Amino acid sequence: MLLRVVDIETTGMAPPAEIIEFGRADVVSEEAGWRIDRPMARLYKPLQHIPPETMAVHHITEADIPEDAAVCTEEFLEKAVWGGATPDVLVAHNCEFERKFIPEAVTKGSPWICTLKAALRIWPDAPGHSNQILRYWRKLALGHALAMPPHRAAPDAWVTANLLVEMLKVATVDQLVAWTTEPKLLPKLTFGKHRGLAWADVPLDYLQWMTGQRDMDPDAIWCAGREMNRRKNAVLK
Repeated sequence: MLLRVVDIETTGMAPPAEIIEFGRADVVSEEAGWRIDRPMARLYKPLQHIPPETMAVHHITEADIPEDAAVCTEEFLEKAVWGGATPDVLVAHNCEFERKFIPEAVTKGSPWICTLKAALRIWPDAPGHSNQILRYWRKLALGHALAMPPHRAAPDAWVTANLLVEMLKVATVDQLVAWTTEPKLLPKLTFGKHRGLAWADVPLDYLQWMTGQRDMDPDAIWCAGREMNRRKNAVLK
């Protein structure tokens, strides 16, 4: 099985912003476990200028992009996603972001694993769930040459690939794919007068109030409903 971890750097948070760097790292199953192949990345030329606020995140300037670089059209994106060995599953940390820019026409219905959603379930007590926080929290020795700098496509794909292998020690590929189809399972309530409480400790009337809201974070509403169902099932047993 081949799991292809992808990471993109862009000119903004959502289209019509453009992809200016695409990186990937393959995680391949072997008899001895999982092998992580060396990451690779390619720069693409944007049709519009790169805003300074996004340059401040990934530090990719227009001067960094080769004159002969291609624009990241759907054709080039398909080659980037599917080039080489054919992946069985696509992977990204917070894949909702990548999926804004990589259309279904390119991914061809391939299943995804979101390592952010998986991390929230597997490591709820982590101090944070960004791939860089998890990298240091898990004490992963990744090598400066491949893991740095952050917010570049190849290093971020490498970090995420190593986190994925850690996750595969305690969860199956099918579990990770299934969790990706659900909302984020937040470890705690993140707002309001009960902020910081585990869901099991949030008063029932507050959970009921949350599920009636329509302008609230949908992940939080889902977590509230999930907790209510858990308590109901516990009573019925």
